[in-house]
Amino acid sequence: MATIFAIGSNGSGQLGIGHKEDVSVPKQVLFKDDPTISANQVRAGGNHTLLLSSGKLYCSGDPSSGACGLVSGSDYIDSQFQEIRLISEESSVQKSSTRFCAASWEASIIVQEDENGRATKVYSFGVGNKGELGQGELLFRSSKAERIENFPPEGLEVVDLAASVSHVVAVLTNGDVYGWGSGRKGQIGQPEGIVYRPRKIAGLDFKVVKAVCGREFTYLVGEPDQGKHVVLGSDKWGVRSAAPPTMTNWKDIGASWGSIFGLGNDGKLFSWGRNDHGQLCPPDLPALALVAVGSEHTVALTTDGKVLAWGWGEHGNCGPNTTDGNVKGRWNVIASSQYLPPGSKISGIGAGCATSWIFISD
Repeated sequence: MATIFAIGSNGSGQLGIGHKEDVSVPKQVLFKDDPTISANQVRAGGNHTLLLSSGKLYCSGDPSSGACGLVSGSDYIDSQFQEIRLISEESSVQKSSTRFCAASWEASIIVQEDENGRATKVYSFGVGNKGELGQGELLFRSSKAERIENFPPEGLEVVDLAASVSHVVAVLTNGDVYGWGSGRKGQIGQPEGIVYRPRKIAGLDFKVVKAVCGREFTYLVGEPDQGKHVVLGSDKWGVRSAAPPTMTNWKDIGASWGSIFGLGNDGKLFSWGRNDHGQLCPPDLPALALVAVGSEHTVALTTDGKVLAWGWGEHGNCGPNTTDGNVKGRWNVIASSQYLPPGSKISGIGAGCATSWIFISD
């Protein structure tokens, strides 16, 4: 049996734990129809959370923006996860498997498989006043999942999808990257400004395989053995100027609103950027298996099964032990495999806008 636990900001029910109070001790996530969901992706907007499990998409939190899809007042419980209703009538859209999901502040973006099992169908829903829906200048609000037309280009599919507060990027099979939404700082290429439909980011001199987004920047990396990477957009907090010359042997990457993280194959985590709340790596971190980066905090799973959290923790997302709302220069242990029943293990972690997630499986 799979179980998900969550802590942190919950004023809109985005933790899906049955109420709307912040919590600093892990509480079990509730699902309206199926208590045994095992999620493999968690993505968080300002007041809603997306969970992706075996191709099915679930949401909890504030539905008013449309980012939770089509809801009916009597049927929707905003403090429990339930499968998202993408369109009003039964169709292949509702039945198709979802491969990727991402969330801006008030919108959700998903990539579904086509009839050949390829990740070629991109949909968006919610509010996108700065082009986050990618639907053109006239469509900026929809509770119904609207397909982004003529994207990706013929013969290509999406291999990664990322978003932050107001911009979205998609990486394609050939290494090209397209972006849409707010590009006023150059975070989705040139020229700067709001981009209302997917636009190819020009000038990249390597094949991109993964992307993450900060509040006003985008971080792109190539194959781990190549070491190539680039930061686009604002240099606030030194996210561009303090970047190392190469990024090699990475296992995963992440970005908060103002910091960038790289987890190496050796289990070591390094970071650069904003640190006023202790967002960057504390000293003497143990070897890590997984990392998840939220808006201003980080969650990490050690190789021996402990879940660590540090950074801005005012809403309880780093556990109860904070100093002025921060966990700075140290970490809290918010969960540990040693306290689980025999046969159970912590199989995954997630981080959102002051929210933290722990996935447990048998």
